Amino acid sequence: MAGTRIIAICQSGGGFETDEDGSLSYQGGEAHAIDIDDQVKFDDFKNEVAEMFNCNINSMSIKYFLPGNRKTLITISNDKDLRRMVKFHGNSATADMYIIMEEVVAQEVSNMPGSRSSRTTLSEAAVSVDAPLDVVDDIVVDTTHPDIPLIAPLNVITDINHIEPHVDMQSDVSPILPLICFDSEKHAKGAQQWQNAITGEGQRFSSVHEFREALRKYAIAHQFAFKYKKNDSHRVTVKCKAEGCPWRIHASRLSTTQLICIKKMNPTHTCEGAVVTTGHQATRSWVASIIKEKLRVFPDYKPKDIVNDIKQEFGIQLNYFQAWRGKEIAKEQLQGSYKEAYSQLPYFCKQIMETNPGSLATFTTKEDSSFHRLFVSFHASLFGFQQGCRPLLFLDSLPIKSKYQGTLLSATAADGNDAAFPVAFAVVDVESNDNWHWFLLQLKSALSTSIPLTFIADRQKGLRESISEVFEGSYHGFCLRYLAEELIKDLKGQFSHEVKRLMVEDLYTAAYGARPENFEQCIDSIKSISSEAYNWIIQSEPQNWANAYFQGARYNHMASNFGAHFYSCVSDTQELPITQLVDVIRGKMVELICTRRAESSRWLSKLTPSMEEKLKKESVKVHSLQVLVPAGRTFEVRGESVEIVDIDRWDCSCKGWQLTGLPCSHAIAVISCIGQSPYDYCPRYFTTESYTLTYSESVHPIPSSEIPVEKDVCPATVTVTPPFNRRPPGRPTTKKVGSQDMVKRQLQCSRCKGLGHNKSTCKEVL
Repeated sequence: MAGTRIIAICQSGGGFETDEDGSLSYQGGEAHAIDIDDQVKFDDFKNEVAEMFNCNINSMSIKYFLPGNRKTLITISNDKDLRRMVKFHGNSATADMYIIMEEVVAQEVSNMPGSRSSRTTLSEAAVSVDAPLDVVDDIVVDTTHPDIPLIAPLNVITDINHIEPHVDMQSDVSPILPLICFDSEKHAKGAQQWQNAITGEGQRFSSVHEFREALRKYAIAHQFAFKYKKNDSHRVTVKCKAEGCPWRIHASRLSTTQLICIKKMNPTHTCEGAVVTTGHQATRSWVASIIKEKLRVFPDYKPKDIVNDIKQEFGIQLNYFQAWRGKEIAKEQLQGSYKEAYSQLPYFCKQIMETNPGSLATFTTKEDSSFHRLFVSFHASLFGFQQGCRPLLFLDSLPIKSKYQGTLLSATAADGNDAAFPVAFAVVDVESNDNWHWFLLQLKSALSTSIPLTFIADRQKGLRESISEVFEGSYHGFCLRYLAEELIKDLKGQFSHEVKRLMVEDLYTAAYGARPENFEQCIDSIKSISSEAYNWIIQSEPQNWANAYFQGARYNHMASNFGAHFYSCVSDTQELPITQLVDVIRGKMVELICTRRAESSRWLSKLTPSMEEKLKKESVKVHSLQVLVPAGRTFEVRGESVEIVDIDRWDCSCKGWQLTGLPCSHAIAVISCIGQSPYDYCPRYFTTESYTLTYSESVHPIPSSEIPVEKDVCPATVTVTPPFNRRPPGRPTTKKVGSQDMVKRQLQCSRCKGLGHNKSTCKEVL
């Protein structure tokens, strides 16, 4: 089914004009409208356009502007490009598209040289006023396009090598137009818009930087390389890089102004070297300016794609490093500087706590003032957790793909509808025992609660010691996912993939088993496979992960990555500076709070929808149960098994009530028997009222983190510099969010049936 649909306004026969701000406007021609969507094939679209304008499909190209940028034309050459164009204009009803006919035409009258590919410049082709008008001699003509006529009647050129570079033409002598011969293979059409970036002596620019950029574009358009003779803040002198070529330009600042003016220029090129297609003049900043808008829409724009697009659009061959560096600069321009972001941390933390009273935002540095760690917990999260969530927290970590790497530590709660609710997070230089301990200290300071908490977390990285030390009297449930990974890693025996899978399944069944006998039955099954695995499980402290022995309330949650989906935005965002990373998480929290607040406003049930559904499933089982009414408050319930329900202690011998927090079918049977409602025996955390409290507070925006200029600067102000753990060279490894297969398939030889090798490396003698 088609997705985004727009109306493409196709225009042809006109031309582009450059406005004062450098933007392009299309004038003249005719226009037709075509209805397209993201499913249309490029070839079909191109055929329809060619038929509509009655033109040759092989000699036309289709271009468009990115929304908000009318300075750079983007070429559509395949299905992927067409889909991108539709996506770019997804918020608009129409999109302007320009049909450019790739035919060789004479350029409009100009006093500047044309393309270097023609090897004919104005000074070379200019008429000498004093010359006799009877013969033509030594004119350099591009024989690849013999059809192109010379517009002016050239009669005489005696010696082009001795013609003065500046020729004063009389009004009755027609100027000779530069010969423009663009080869689509050698010189892409994208650079044609820069043919007149430099117009000659007297041209003014607002700054040296603007002049340099114009000069670079001009050199790219005319396919030559240059080098600086003088280059400072008030003057620039440049000459052609080819030895002996007289082309030269000098610009300097106009007195009492910041304007840069071209004072002298020799537009003559005599160099006859190969056409310049390498990226000599394509600096990193130039590449960044070209790709910035596209990178804004496609953050994972790859360097190899940048190389291909620059080659196609401008005829310039970049290397991978040039493209990568250009992308880095463009990202910094779009996202801000990494270094500046670290220096803004003191002011940024202050702004968080001022705009969100009751929040905690703090950071620490190392002795050399380099960044160490940052902790953030918004008031809306703290209030929501304490007022509406179970006393249950999931601790997990996630690597940060940034210039300086780092790790995100997070504490996530489960709301009344069993969805992730972010409570606090920290950005640290590395995941370590010390950093986890510091994170828990800040979390305790922010929560200020005396209620015993239950944590679901890994038992490694110092968490076991830190949790018991910082949160005394709390419970630590080991993450079952990490536990299974440890088991497989520590097994020394040679087990097949299938055997390891069975042991992991038995481990999970043992963990979920509600009674000791269920647990024992499962680990006995593991013992029959491997006594080593059995001993490992016995020594892994089952009282911290098995339902049959765990004393805390974790509501049947077994894995610590409960908040992985929410914090996946950290992996999705492309290497943001630290302050922007925090703001992305803040923005996602705002979205989450607003969405769930709106959804819950329509709920009419006593419990949240997911809890209502679970309670109904248990209620369906009641009709097959028989309740024996005793004299006290303890009841016997008979069905497939006989269970004892203590209604006052909210306890059932099946352990279902204790594990989930909701009355099990046996408890519901007893509650109905005594004439009460099951809702009276559900924790307040599962009610719609508590859910509403969870999302009742808002996370407020953080103003720009640019540090204001203050007259009296406190000498104690902390200066934060980037950490030293820079990202190593090469492609970074990726860590997928969510549970993964904990067992990798092991090689098995098809010859000897042995494990750990294949047939080609088998040492079995035939």
